[in-house]
Amino acid sequence: MRTSKTREILRYVMDYAISISIFILIWSLYVNISGVPQFVLPKPTVVFKEFIGLFTTGMIWPHLGMTVFEVVIGFGIGVIGGIALGYLVAKIEVVKTALMPFIIFIQTAPKIALVPLFVVWFGIGLPSKIVLIVSMVIFPIMSGIILGIDSIPADARNLMRILKANKLQVFMHLEIKYSLPMLFSGLKIGIVQAVIGAIVAEWMSGKIGLGYILTYGNATYDTPLLMAGIIVTIILGIVSYESIELIGRKLLKWHVSQNIE
Repeated sequence: MRTSKTREILRYVMDYAISISIFILIWSLYVNISGVPQFVLPKPTVVFKEFIGLFTTGMIWPHLGMTVFEVVIGFGIGVIGGIALGYLVAKIEVVKTALMPFIIFIQTAPKIALVPLFVVWFGIGLPSKIVLIVSMVIFPIMSGIILGIDSIPADARNLMRILKANKLQVFMHLEIKYSLPMLFSGLKIGIVQAVIGAIVAEWMSGKIGLGYILTYGNATYDTPLLMAGIIVTIILGIVSYESIELIGRKLLKWHVSQNIE
């Protein structure tokens, strides 16, 4: 069992390592062959040195901490709101009819265009950033819950009726279990959206955070800093995604999708 888990972890690490190595090789070859100016596209070694410097000097920590804080808060609120809203939409037809057009309208609006509006409504600080993150997270979570509940077979519901299960028992033993796989699909999309939302919000109106690092690097034409900040953002997104993936694997051991070799 332990050997199998070790192999799985090594496979994940190797997949990322091979992809990154190929990308860096192509990047290095292009810079050396094309002679592109360093301020346009610096060498990988220069960016790597800047990346290490962000951590050794301690410059990155307050910015990374703020972005992580925003992601956690916004993602948490979005998950709770998405689950509650999705359950209501799936169970109550009147709510679905009344809210779905409005929800889809909000979802299709370009989020970067909403940032100035959120700043006007909620101020330039943390609230406007959290609202943007929540707006990006809530829809995939809600969709996962709706799809999960709608996927419950009629036979399973009939069985619960035969067993005279009450609403709480149906919710705990049927609806939650059928919703979890779809919910975790939504969670994996949502956590990536949360990171993107935090970066966009900081880019537009922040004084601290990874988005501010990117803005500062762009404004000062410090391309190595800009690219190092992008790498930190990518790593944060990957770690967040894989964390949700790991939790999903632990909670969904019983599901058929986890038993396919």
